[in-house]
Amino acid sequence: MSARVYQHPRGLIGQEGTALGPTGWLAIDQARVDGFAQVTGDHQWIHVDVERARVGPFGGTIAHGYLTMSLVNLFLPDLIEVRGFAHAVNVGADRLRFLAPVKVGARIRGTGEIVAVEEVKGAIQSTVRVTVEIEGGDKPACVVDTISRYFPE
Repeated sequence: MSARVYQHPRGLIGQEGTALGPTGWLAIDQARVDGFAQVTGDHQWIHVDVERARVGPFGGTIAHGYLTMSLVNLFLPDLIEVRGFAHAVNVGADRLRFLAPVKVGARIRGTGEIVAVEEVKGAIQSTVRVTVEIEGGDKPACVVDTISRYFPE
């Protein structure tokens, strides 16, 4: 499915409840997990020690929760595209929850929902709840409310 396109930030007004996605699937490999460990300094064995993790609680290495959350930034452009703004800022995130581990070798994808839109300081601010699904999983890997602010042209 392709991104839902809004030609102007004002087009978001009244769109609460709009479903977005899903994105395509993304395979999580050990190289991505190791790279995230290198960048963040989080070398906990459950993420990077393949041999030790085989006998650990998940039967193998798992992605860092914050790696999974950071991939929301990769999924967002495939969920929603807003045009017609001079600039935009990432305001932050609310309600971050990690609900299931992402095992290395699994595939994940994003789905979204516009949960809030408001005018703030000359801009349109949207909150998009992104759910990161695990292929074949009973629970999502994570759910997070992302907050973006668009300053119209």
